[in-house]
Amino acid sequence: MTTKRIFSGIKPTGHLTLGNYLGAVRQWVAADRTPESALFCVVDLHALTVEHEPARVRRLSRQAATLLLAAGLDPQRCTLFVQSHVDEHTRLAYLLECTATDGELRRMIQYKEKAAKAQLSGEGVRLSLLTYPVLMAADILAYDAQEVPVGEDQRQHVELTRDLAVRFNQRYGHTFTVPKATLPEVAARVMDLQDPTSKMGKSHESGAGIVYLLDEPGAVRKKVMRAVTDSGDGAVVYDREARPGVANLLDILAACTGGDPAVLADGYGGYGALKRDVADAVVEVLRPVQERHAELAGDPAQVEKVLREGAGRARELARPVVDRAYRAIGLLEP
Repeated sequence: MTTKRIFSGIKPTGHLTLGNYLGAVRQWVAADRTPESALFCVVDLHALTVEHEPARVRRLSRQAATLLLAAGLDPQRCTLFVQSHVDEHTRLAYLLECTATDGELRRMIQYKEKAAKAQLSGEGVRLSLLTYPVLMAADILAYDAQEVPVGEDQRQHVELTRDLAVRFNQRYGHTFTVPKATLPEVAARVMDLQDPTSKMGKSHESGAGIVYLLDEPGAVRKKVMRAVTDSGDGAVVYDREARPGVANLLDILAACTGGDPAVLADGYGGYGALKRDVADAVVEVLRPVQERHAELAGDPAQVEKVLREGAGRARELARPVVDRAYRAIGLLEP
């Protein structure tokens, strides 16, 4: 049976979080794959769509790659690389910009939200913020990926990728594999501990509701113990709609321990004990990741070697696909 090829990426716009790990990275690590069937990318070009510090983007890109290795990604079983190291991504992005429409890009929810935020802060809205879903489509289609493991918030972008692939194929002949989004069964969307109706993102003004992968155990415990629960009688019940704070804690505990959140709820009579158990579970899940990160951070040449070799493999896989697209759309071969 042929293993399906998957592609997924991490954007270096902030330090990686518990949400990144439980919602995506751990599933990547668990998959039994080969370097040709599993491609994971630090999508640094996507970090340029908003105001940024160049040195910070470089630092966070290196840290993200190091954390992915520390979390257990094995270069013998996957290809790990940095997006900007493989020119085929930007080569293909322009062809897909010639396939996409202005209207469908302006309908992207994340564009609307980020553009509104940029305008409120007095910043201009960069054109790349509008077109970055097309670059994301190029990231995926360049590798003939069949599955794209993503969080729920990225599903719309994968649907756009599918639409562009189908449209290109219909206009110019079969060129691209049409991928599908896949979501993890548990903790697909870990929520902010201070705002359990919002995703645990990489950045927030205070960071009080975000558990970062490199947080010290004391910081993890403090954040979990201060997590927002819900008003009511204090009973621990798994109900995402009525009690999102408690449900988020139960989801995290279930993802860390392998239990079922609804079943775990029956074992608690109050929020305090639940929070203590969640804090203990998160600290233990992060411990080996942090220890391995410290080792790799002390040997940056090893990480650079993995990324260099990964970029080489990625180019070999992507170039024939992108060359095929150039021929299909009507461009002369060099």
